[in-house]
Amino acid sequence: MSVRVDDAEVKEIIDTTLTDLTPFILVASQQVDRISTAGTLGAAVLKEIERWLAAHAVAMRDKRTSKDSVLDSSHTYEGKTGMGLDFTRYGQMAKLLDTTGTLAKLSKQKAAMTYLGGTVSASGKVEV
Repeated sequence: MSVRVDDAEVKEIIDTTLTDLTPFILVASQQVDRISTAGTLGAAVLKEIERWLAAHAVAMRDKRTSKDSVLDSSHTYEGKTGMGLDFTRYGQMAKLLDTTGTLAKLSKQKAAMTYLGGTVSASGKVEV
């Protein structure tokens, strides 16, 4: 399926110095295509989810400051690794808009890898 949003629409909700948001929009579009198979969300809602997911991807690349200090030049950034869509306010909004719950489920999935015929979970436990 084709993308639902363009650079300008994403830039309406996130400040960035990036000129081409195509890679972020494509990733968001792929995720929204997965949601759209449920068939319960309208085109306008799917477009908004795609826009917020694209902004989430941009924010993952260009970390957002949540706290600044002038003296001693201190910065604190939003989120931390492993938070999934909760890492940014943009991902949180995308989850809120997705009433199918698909994004919330994807955000909760733990990473795992296969190793020497067994599986290593995110917690480090090896299952053979």
